[in-house]
Amino acid sequence: KKKILILDPFTTKLLSSCCKMSDLMSEKITIVEDLFKSREPVLEMKSIYFMTPTAKCVDAFIKDFKPKPKYKAAYVYFTDYCPDDLFNKMRQACGKHIRVCKEINISFMPQEAQVFTCDNPGAFRSIYSPKSQDKTKTLETLAGQLVTLCATLDEYPGIRYKKDGNMENAKLLAELVDRKLDTHYQLDDSGKKKVRAQLLIVDRGFDPVTPILHELTYQAMAYDLIDIENDTYKYKARDGLEKQALLNEDDMLWVKLRHQHIAEVSNTHLNIFVFPTTEVCSKTYLAEDCMKHFANNVEKLCKAEQDLAVGADVDGLKVKDPMRTLLPVLLNPYSKHDKIRAVLLYIFSLNGTTEENLNKLIEHVKIEGEPEYIQNWKELGVPIIITPSFFSRKPNRRERSQEERYSLSRWIPTIKDVMEDVVENKLDTKEWPHQSECPAAWNGSGAVSARQKHRASTQDDRRTGSRLIIFVIGGISFSEMRCAYEVTRAMKTCEVIIGSSHILTPTVLLDDIKALSKGPMESFTLEVETKA
Repeated sequence: KKKILILDPFTTKLLSSCCKMSDLMSEKITIVEDLFKSREPVLEMKSIYFMTPTAKCVDAFIKDFKPKPKYKAAYVYFTDYCPDDLFNKMRQACGKHIRVCKEINISFMPQEAQVFTCDNPGAFRSIYSPKSQDKTKTLETLAGQLVTLCATLDEYPGIRYKKDGNMENAKLLAELVDRKLDTHYQLDDSGKKKVRAQLLIVDRGFDPVTPILHELTYQAMAYDLIDIENDTYKYKARDGLEKQALLNEDDMLWVKLRHQHIAEVSNTHLNIFVFPTTEVCSKTYLAEDCMKHFANNVEKLCKAEQDLAVGADVDGLKVKDPMRTLLPVLLNPYSKHDKIRAVLLYIFSLNGTTEENLNKLIEHVKIEGEPEYIQNWKELGVPIIITPSFFSRKPNRRERSQEERYSLSRWIPTIKDVMEDVVENKLDTKEWPHQSECPAAWNGSGAVSARQKHRASTQDDRRTGSRLIIFVIGGISFSEMRCAYEVTRAMKTCEVIIGSSHILTPTVLLDDIKALSKGPMESFTLEVETKA
């Protein structure tokens, strides 16, 4: 019998991230509808509802059966735990129409083979804004989503968090996840706790450098410099026609190229671009687009940024006067965002500056009317103005000079050090306290990907070993996502999965930081800014 599938916006995104229409058709689903749009009744058809357990969804569902039913019967699947009040409301209103009501524990978004998000960019404001009213509620929601991730992966991980003298978020979230995991696995009868995985929770302020640098690996660079919306790249082909390409896991060429340095992508053109399919053409245009930006201004910016971030120049000489590195950026006609990024790297390199110096910098960049771009980083626990009470010290970094291949890509995201330290059992327990027991040693346990549709060609899925799940509160950058794959490949004994509330680009992050000090209503005034 043919069936109809009814989805809300979240489950629509969720399904399209892991299956195609043809997969649904093979399950006899012939129509896919939006829960919130008005629909014609089809009384002879059974309807499957896949939805989030919110009052809004439950109310829309009840409308489909009261006063008159639209469908023959309802099969209801919630993404995760449905609160009792909603469940009872639904049962009383239209219980006789419901054949099945299940919670299937998947309220996260599988983004890539080793990356997930909670599909909640608004969490940034809720967690960091001093005017936020819903911080605790947001952390509760994220904790629930993390539990469904662990359940889907069939893991009961030991939890650790990054201790921070100025911020409590990681500790709070670790406690919430720990509590909810215990509840979840108690509900589940198996009752035995086999701890094979570790879950690490860290706050965005732990590494403010990585998400604002100009990255030169393909995916990170493209999303930073080119307007790619909903993973769709729009371009004008040689024949003058407007075209678009979807950059996702189904495109094998994209998966193969996305973590390569732009220099390598440009060099491999000749080998793989002999057969100009759509996929190949779009990658060629995208690489050319990136290289245009690089030649225009990014190359010069990268040199200054790398020196400031690493604290040393290409030859390994310590940067003694960071202001000398910064000045050329300020004196050249770069865009406002680019100058702000350089100023921030300068301030981060010093662990904060004086109020007087900060005001001069703000004048230099001509953002007197919007100093929040810089000042609001304090809400993330990042030192901007030096104060005696502010606790801050830079993490010790791994020695990697042997690994360097590109002088403009010397900075390595801090999270990569952490991933390697965990796998090698070297993570300092004072800095990363245990919220719950962690595996004594990393032992073998077959690992599969966070995406159901798993291709052995991109990754060896016969890997034995344990899992490391890292959750960054407040957004992850594309270069941090890349580290999860790099460490998994290099270490072989452990699969690293990384996730966050959402994925960041430098522009998104700066605009979100700036908006933190606005009241809840003000943030809805749309600021239309062209992307420089």
